[in-house]
Formats: sequence, structure tokens, C-alpha cells
Amino acid sequence: MLAAGDSTRMLPLSANTPKHLLPVAGKPLIFHTLESLRGAGIREILVINGYRGEVLRETIDSHDWSPMVISYVQQEERKGTAHAAALAEDFAGDDSFLLIYGDVISGPFTFEGIIDRHRRGGFSLTISVFPVDNPSDYGVVKVEEGEVTDLIEKPSPGQEVGNLVNAGVFCAEASLWDAIEKTKMSSRGEYEITDSFLKIVESEKVGAFQIQDWWVDVGKPWDLLEVNKNLIDGQKRNIEGEVEEGAQLRGNVVVEEGATVRSGAYALGPVYVSEGAVVGPNCFLRPHTFLSKNVKIGNGVEVKNSIVMDGSSIGHLSYVGDSVIGRKVNFGAGTTTANLRHDDHTIWVTVKGKRENSGRRKLGAIVGDDVKLGIGTLLSPGVIVHNGAQTGMGVIVEKDIEANKLVLAVQKTRSFNMDTGE
Repeated sequence: MLAAGDSTRMLPLSANTPKHLLPVAGKPLIFHTLESLRGAGIREILVINGYRGEVLRETIDSHDWSPMVISYVQQEERKGTAHAAALAEDFAGDDSFLLIYGDVISGPFTFEGIIDRHRRGGFSLTISVFPVDNPSDYGVVKVEEGEVTDLIEKPSPGQEVGNLVNAGVFCAEASLWDAIEKTKMSSRGEYEITDSFLKIVESEKVGAFQIQDWWVDVGKPWDLLEVNKNLIDGQKRNIEGEVEEGAQLRGNVVVEEGATVRSGAYALGPVYVSEGAVVGPNCFLRPHTFLSKNVKIGNGVEVKNSIVMDGSSIGHLSYVGDSVIGRKVNFGAGTTTANLRHDDHTIWVTVKGKRENSGRRKLGAIVGDDVKLGIGTLLSPGVIVHNGAQTGMGVIVEKDIEANKLVLAVQKTRSFNMDTGE
């Protein structure tokens, strides 16, 4: 599994942790993939890590994965996906193996399906594909009669050969190691695994496996909302925590042991409430809300289709919609995330200094760790508040706030005589 990237497009959420550990639907992102691999019968896994590798390793090893055994190798220099994959040669040897991008996630039975397709087809390589509406944002795979005939990385308009894109899950044979060794550095200054795949396409039989149900390439903060929605949609109702009399939990709601849902709270599933979280009283959790560990949701709060990470507190009378909230964030009372443009167009977000169309009609705020928002703060759709930033009371946030910056509302003042009104 390739999990070494710096995750810069996921900032500010990845500033303190690799994106593979960002929580969705009750656990770190990579845990969902590892559980699927274990369910598919995989018993040995190598995780190729880099950015904050120690944190990644410690978090994975804190969980019991038996009978699966997980080992690691550090990619000291990030020289591309082919360079990273080559680090697995000693681990895989001459055996058939799965190669997975650690930041893609898909619906059930993906791994079982691609393994079966690879074996039945007798392929040297099998590439997973998925149909998308915007293929030019990805690596496009040309497929003819179930076999791959070409790979085009992020084609320009007019170069598309279909809407099937490289979905980041591969089944391969030892011939991949020779192809990687012959791969030259790309114009981006990296060794690209797709260039290695092309060498195999030119000389050997390469199969295509189309992923069913759903698939997400988790590259930007709002992708977490899509993954969270898909995973929570598949959960079953499970109430283990304390639910006070007068609280109502409708549909597939999960309340972990150690969580508390106070009287007057109303949760409309699917909703996930983690250990140590305290919800209410008198608040509304709408579908696809995920509250991570030790989150506090105050009186009169409404949360909809959002992720609120460990230790954050949403003060009373606040609204959080279609947003991703980092760790140890504090929303002052009456803080509101706007999540819809008045012109009903899709929402743009700044990623690595460039404006990008999220493709989402509804998107609230992306808030980094340790942010403190003053009473009555209003957040415009698609704004990013970076780690450690603060706002005073009544601030309207119309553009991104830099890390550790304090923003105050400017208000004109004048003397006023309470008796005369002058």
C-alpha cells in the first residue's frame, strides 16, 4: 500500500497528521481499507510510508489486525509512485500481489473482485477502473473488450478516450519490477507507476476491472465528506452509549459506548457518534453527520452532513453544514457555516494557492486544528480557516484565514447618553 505522500492538497487538515489517518465514519481512513483487505483474505501487508510515518505506524499498530500481519518501509525521498512501489519488491518477490494507493477508497468487494478477475484472465497486470464525469482530472484508461490498451495521464480536452479512470487498485505479477527498473523520470521529476504500466501494456496482457458501487480518490478536504457519506450509508443501527429519556434516534444511528446523547436531542440517521462525545440537550443531528471522539455539541446546535474531529466543541445555537472541522476546534455560541451560494453555482475553494471548483453545490467551511471562532462568527461557503487561527465576536469570514492569525471585526463606536438618547 502506497501511503507516503505529503498530503499538501488536504491542508489544513493534514498539517498535523497524514491524510490516511483523517477520521471518517468512526475510524481513520486507512483503517477502512485495511479492514476490507482483511475481509478479502489478505494476510500480509506492506505499508510504504513517508510523511509523518511514525504517527501512521503507531496508529495502525495500536489496533489488533490479526490474523493479518502489517509491516512497513519508509520512503525517505518522495520520487514518485514507481519509486515507492519498487520498495515492495523484496516483500512481494515472485508472488502475485495487490498494489494499492492508500488514498483511494471504494465500495465492498473491490479487492475480491480484482483478484478474481486477474486470476481468471491470466493477466500480467490488472488495473481497476471507474467511470467519472470529469475524466480529464484523472489518468484515463482505454479499455477494449475488457483489456487495457492505453493509459493517458490527465488528458487535455479532446484527448479523452472514454470516461474510465485509473482507480488506484492493481493486481500484478513480478514482471512489474522489471518495468519499474526501465521507467525513466517524467517531466514532473518523478518516476510514475503509470509509465511502468504502459511498458507492460505494450508487451503483455493487461486486464481491466471496473469497480462497482462507489469510488473516491481522497485528494482534497471535501472528498472526506463524500467518503464519509458512502461509508455511513452502509452502517447498521447500534446504540451502546447513554441515551437520556426524551432523546430521539431515528434510523441507522451509531452511538458508541462512552458517548452521551442528552434529552431533547434528535438524530436522523445515518449518524455516527463516537466514544466520549456529548450531544445536546435539544440539538439536531441530520443525516451523514460524524462526530469523532470527545466532541461536544451544545444546546440548540444543528449539524448536517459534516465531520467534526476529536475534541472539538460546537457552542450553543450554532449551525454546521457540509463542513469538515478539525481537532480541538471551538465554535463560539451562534457561529454559522454558510454552505450554499445565492446564485446556486458550485463552490470554489483555494487549494495550494489556486482556486478550484469543488464541484459541490453545497459546501461549508474547512476548519483546521486548534481554531477558536468567536461568538457569532459567520463563515462563507468554501472558506478555509487554517490551524490555530482565531476570530473575535461577530466576524464575517469571506476569505481564508492564515494559520495562527487573529481576525477582529471593525466597528465604529460613539458616545451615547442613555437618558437623552443622544
